[in-house]
Amino acid sequence: MAKSALLVMDVQQDIVGRFDGDPAYLPRLRGAVDAARAAGTPVIHVVVGFRAGHPEVSPRNKAFGRIAGAVAEGAARGFAPGDPGAAIHPDVAPLDGEIVVTKKRVSAFAGSDLDMVLRAQGVDSLVLAGIATSGVVLSTLRQAADLDFRLTVLEDGCLDGDPEVHRVLTGKVFPGQAEVVRIEEWAAGLSPSA
Repeated sequence: MAKSALLVMDVQQDIVGRFDGDPAYLPRLRGAVDAARAAGTPVIHVVVGFRAGHPEVSPRNKAFGRIAGAVAEGAARGFAPGDPGAAIHPDVAPLDGEIVVTKKRVSAFAGSDLDMVLRAQGVDSLVLAGIATSGVVLSTLRQAADLDFRLTVLEDGCLDGDPEVHRVLTGKVFPGQAEVVRIEEWAAGLSPSA
């Protein structure tokens, strides 16, 4: 029998703050989290995080190299220990006992123990949500597909700074490897846990 997990990815304070164009996003996502918990579907939170001093970040990495540079200039803490911006947004914060996986790059699998955690829990199906559609969701979907997970993307559980990019990915690209549904439809198909 298939066992699913909901991945809530990169919904961290500083990241949410960059994508404030949809005030209904967090309440929708909270609805997905609540539905998963009520059905007994594991909720796994994925965050980006680095050690103090960012030794994992190469200056050749265009995206993460900028973060390390800003930290070096004192302009940011850059998702390192003690950075309040690295905290999971309180609207979807993990409950005691929920797994939090820390990644080092864009994909939820990159530099993390996510695959090991999923395999140990017997999870073979993933439901993806997070910020941004063109970042963590796209990268994680591609890698998870290559690892033979069954995939569902919560179209309105993902957010991107470019609505057209979001539309193309969820409407044209993702359906080649995943079922793409809205949160309400996905939640309606869940069975409550006994």
